[in-house]
Amino acid sequence: MFSQRTNWKLTPNRFTQVVDHLRSSGTHLLDLTISNPTRCGFAYDSAVIIKAFQSPQMLDYDPQAKGLFSARQAVAHHYAQDHSTRVDPESICLTTSTSEGYSFVFRLLCNAGDEILVPKPSYPLFEFLADLQDVKLVPYSLPYAQGWFVDFQTVEQALTPRTRAILVVHPNNPTGSYLRSEELQKLNQICSNRELALIADEVFLDYSFTNERHATLADNRDCLTFTLSGLSKIAALPQMKVAWVVTSGPERIANQAAERLEVIADTYLSVSAPTQLAFPALFEQRHSLQSQIRKRVLENRSVLQSQLASACELLHADGGWYAVLRIPLGRSDEEIAVQLLQQHQTLVHPSHFYDFPGQNHLVLSLITPEQPFRAGVQNLLRMLQ
Repeated sequence: MFSQRTNWKLTPNRFTQVVDHLRSSGTHLLDLTISNPTRCGFAYDSAVIIKAFQSPQMLDYDPQAKGLFSARQAVAHHYAQDHSTRVDPESICLTTSTSEGYSFVFRLLCNAGDEILVPKPSYPLFEFLADLQDVKLVPYSLPYAQGWFVDFQTVEQALTPRTRAILVVHPNNPTGSYLRSEELQKLNQICSNRELALIADEVFLDYSFTNERHATLADNRDCLTFTLSGLSKIAALPQMKVAWVVTSGPERIANQAAERLEVIADTYLSVSAPTQLAFPALFEQRHSLQSQIRKRVLENRSVLQSQLASACELLHADGGWYAVLRIPLGRSDEEIAVQLLQQHQTLVHPSHFYDFPGQNHLVLSLITPEQPFRAGVQNLLRMLQ
């Protein structure tokens, strides 16, 4: 009765079973995996956000495939102001989410059964998005040696005649590693030589742990490039459902790609008019929210560095919202995560959630409110000792 593309294994594993049981029984958990910024105690300018949805223009329907120009212009202004990068509003296509942006790009590039290279470890959502678009994901490695880097040997080994694109997450989620300039040069060369596209997920680009501004790929001209981001992380407004895809690259092929992407977007016309009209005001929230989030992330990371140094290793990262811990061999990370739930009602992610090699990594969210984070880290320390 159902399509093969939705033939996922839906049986919960032991870890998920324990989480579901505790939550269904009403047990309060110290959640060190929380990724929803609207429930992390950050201060939003609610008056400005609500006022942004009170324009009479919202009663008029003005369908524009790539999105209203005012919203696309606000995105272009962000790249100019925050990243000193010129982006033409005409190269921007609005979507309801980066997930929808991925689906548009996958459909644009791939026939059924074609392949896209993705980093490992990385975010688990890619597998579901690819399945729904009849695309096959092929992993390449991000090894760790005092920092994360692209293993180009595994990239070359993963390439086949059916490869259509290489996906990078800049910075990676959850490793927090930005793509280095020399890595981008190699990827551009591979993509150019093989007529592949580069897909860049930059949702965490603005969350560097230092004052260093990491370059966006939104103006990458050396190969056909699709850069994705959105309000969800940049302005900590996931509920507003606006994201975008920026198309860049050699002029001829980039123009062709943008034209085809516009037809795909015109088929769905998915972004609501009220949200697009409110978008410039919503986007301005990034200035206040990003400073609050950076402060929280750095403080929580400092707690990990000071409290867990004797029990496990906090792996190097340059940005993002997450921390990766490497625990001593002996017990698996899932075993520790399950015991942490059962004995201390504290939730962390074991490595299989992010497709790490091996079973000795835990992932924590650094946007967790300070007091629950400190309490949860203390519980983890007791468990590791």
